Amino acid sequence: MKLTTKGRYAVTAMLDLALHAQENPVSLGEISARQGISLSYLEQLFSKLRKHKLVSSTRGPGGGYRVARPLADVVVSEIIGAVNESVDATQCGGRENCSGRGRCLTHDLWEGLSAQIEEFLSGVSLEDLIHQENVKTISVLQVKEMVQQPMAMGAQ
Repeated sequence: MKLTTKGRYAVTAMLDLALHAQENPVSLGEISARQGISLSYLEQLFSKLRKHKLVSSTRGPGGGYRVARPLADVVVSEIIGAVNESVDATQCGGRENCSGRGRCLTHDLWEGLSAQIEEFLSGVSLEDLIHQENVKTISVLQVKEMVQQPMAMGAQ
């Protein structure tokens, strides 16, 4: 079982948005620069996040994205689901036909793990994440790096 890049990037981008969009909308370019995620990939993810009403957008100069609901109401499992990801640990995608002959010996084990992962991710909101001390520390460092990069390029 693995959570693919799509799900990880969606959660990372939403957390970045939650951290930086308190006053003004955040552009995908800013998220891209801070998180090292390609702009075109973010555009695809945010299209899906917008369709699931997890983000709202503002057009024009100074435009960008905001989290569409209170941060306490947006849970990680919902973000992952919005980008068509699954945390299913079974080999058969939950269809109970693991080997072409029906259920495998360990189907219930992997199905139980999937349920535990879903329960855990459903209990973690963006608000929970932004209050973690290490998240705040990393966010501050990322902003400092963004500020220093243009200055370093101008010095060349």
